[in-house]
Amino acid sequence: MITKRIIPCLDIKDGRTVKGTNFINLRDAGDPVELAKIYSNTGADELVFLDISATEERRRTLSDLVLRIAAQINIPFTVGGGIASVDDVARLLQNGADKVSINSSAVQRPELINELAAKFGSQCIVVAIDAKYVDGEWIVHLLGGKQPTEYKLYDWAKEVENRGAGELLFTSMDNDGTKNGFANEALARLSEAVNIPIIASGGAGSVVHFAQVFTEGKADAALAASVFHFGEIAIPELKMNLKQQGIPVRL
Repeated sequence: MITKRIIPCLDIKDGRTVKGTNFINLRDAGDPVELAKIYSNTGADELVFLDISATEERRRTLSDLVLRIAAQINIPFTVGGGIASVDDVARLLQNGADKVSINSSAVQRPELINELAAKFGSQCIVVAIDAKYVDGEWIVHLLGGKQPTEYKLYDWAKEVENRGAGELLFTSMDNDGTKNGFANEALARLSEAVNIPIIASGGAGSVVHFAQVFTEGKADAALAASVFHFGEIAIPELKMNLKQQGIPVRL
């Protein structure tokens, strides 16, 4: 049985780890290099690094910080933010990233997914989807959730898979930072719509929420930030609890 993955997320702004609620009200959460080292040493299965303002500020991801983090960890490392070309991905992989996450650039030019999958392989291409529930539909948003698009979540997810993405990172903007639980109904439907792994993001607040996202939401991995950054949930205890509930995890 394939194990479920626990993934801390480092949202980076101005070189520091930050965390907000519903994509706003950001507060400092510490030094990303130190946090990455702690997570690598305490049982995280992977690490995600998102330079959250790179696209909006029209600049490249902080590749020197990626290099410093990669030197401190021994778990798979996904990097996103401001990635818009084959050259961008090549530079990040050379600096130690194992996978890259693209979001706004994929919506703006979907052919980019095909190009990256052809060049580097689907296994290292993650497409992140930020969506908000609007008038009965999950609508894809860009630029850190500031700009709605014409895409609906499930249609876009299928297109992303068909173009060669190896994994989806779905963030419910409505649940983000609320600690009220993941968008399990949407996640379960998403898992039926596509055949590639889904990382669930947005809403983790308790150990129960992680169990629910795997059993009810059918997610393959659960991503969280503040509950880990501020010591509210310890990854070793979380994994032990999940294993006791019969959920397959790597201890």
